Amino acid sequence: MTKLTQNIDKLQNLLAGFDDTGIQNLIASQSIPAASAETFATHSPVDESLICQVSKSDAADIDLAAKAAKDAFPAWRDMPATDRKAILHRIADKIVERADEIALCECWDTGQPLRFMSKAALRGAENFRFFADKATAARDGQMLPSPTLMNVTTRVPIGPVGVITPWNTPFMLSTWKIAPALAAGCTIVHKPAEFSPLTARILAEIAHDAGLPAGVWNLVNGMGETAGRALTEHPDIKAIAFVGESKTGSMIMKQGADTLKRVHFELGGKNPVIVFEDADLERALDAAIFMIYSLNGERCTSSSRLLIQESVADKFEQELVKRVNQINVGHPLDPSTEVGPLIHKTHFDKVTSYFDIAKNEGAQIAAGGCRVGDQGWFVRPTLFTGATNDMAIAQEEIFGPVLTCIRFETEEQALTLANDTDYGLTGYVWTNDITRAMRFTDKLEAGMIWVNSENVRHLPTPFGGTKASGIGRDGGDWSFDFYMEQKHIGFATGHHTIPKLGV
Repeated sequence: MTKLTQNIDKLQNLLAGFDDTGIQNLIASQSIPAASAETFATHSPVDESLICQVSKSDAADIDLAAKAAKDAFPAWRDMPATDRKAILHRIADKIVERADEIALCECWDTGQPLRFMSKAALRGAENFRFFADKATAARDGQMLPSPTLMNVTTRVPIGPVGVITPWNTPFMLSTWKIAPALAAGCTIVHKPAEFSPLTARILAEIAHDAGLPAGVWNLVNGMGETAGRALTEHPDIKAIAFVGESKTGSMIMKQGADTLKRVHFELGGKNPVIVFEDADLERALDAAIFMIYSLNGERCTSSSRLLIQESVADKFEQELVKRVNQINVGHPLDPSTEVGPLIHKTHFDKVTSYFDIAKNEGAQIAAGGCRVGDQGWFVRPTLFTGATNDMAIAQEEIFGPVLTCIRFETEEQALTLANDTDYGLTGYVWTNDITRAMRFTDKLEAGMIWVNSENVRHLPTPFGGTKASGIGRDGGDWSFDFYMEQKHIGFATGHHTIPKLGV
């Protein structure tokens, strides 16, 4: 029996657990259907087969969840931070225990290859451990004395928050948002993407099995237009943490305006990888390929624009074509697969539409540019060459395994090209000139930049973008800046003269 066959057998046993009731909401620790009793079907991008039915929630379900989060908030806020820390560590332990189950379900639900999803579950556990350890310092403030007052600051959790997560690597991104919220003392209502609901349910079950009090973590499934909108507009929800498209972030800001929602957005990107002629070209090649073709190209930090210096462009592009044509596209549960299917037909149609757009704009398809097979949403990893920065393929977020190559002559030209986009999430710079690296990164318009490296996440550092790529930062203490309010208290020292009126 092959490893693929073994994984499929394991998956079928796991999916059998969803046969009776499908995926229901989890509100105040109770598994319940949508108030309307409506459901929708979720299908695997691998072969378009039915996975299960999912509760199709609306405003009534969001209201129930928001009230549960509001009722649970005072006790969770006031719980000793050491107790919250212990619960979050237990959640991490249970994620590790169910890591294989999480990875298999995530692959089938999203099409992501097992070689990456097996690590994503463990990264989720790491996120919970990191913020568990920070929970005891979440309320720490400063002493800021003045001549007449002893001024101190502290932080307090903002209240119930809404967390809306996307369909690409949904498990890890859910932990990335939820763990700091819980560590800060907030309660949550989680609305996962309708296209990838499986692991959100597993994660919520894990949290409650770990001893999380009822109402602290509420899961509501449904569509963005109904359940998502109701969450962003609900008066009991004090903030919205969202990962997704930039245009959706704009809509959420509008919807939350009437209730003065605080928002934290991790949005789209059209991220450049800039390769100068003095770079280690072999390592730059590895990184450029990894950062666009891993995770099926469906991630906001992917390096979807290659800016390559003219003097080394021919050789670099030739090597790219060879490597891209060798990428293994296949079943996501096969450990040898490097690229799996795209999430669903709508997204498949969007990504493949750029093949004709590229040709019509005058670019060349140097590799890929076609579907793989006739079942599921598989696409050959694609490389566009001969592109200019004003083309749609260089400006619009394709969000698939598609790389656009653009050539430059000078450092100044490279900087202009890199910054000439609405987005500003990440950038990747390859050069052995440290002075150039410092000069270039200082002017590069991006929230996160890696020099001579792929995206290597370090949890204490700030994560987030500029321009249309987002608002706010995750990671380290920056997460608490969003989920908590600063409070100032001034104690008179006895030397403070109060002005007299009416004397």
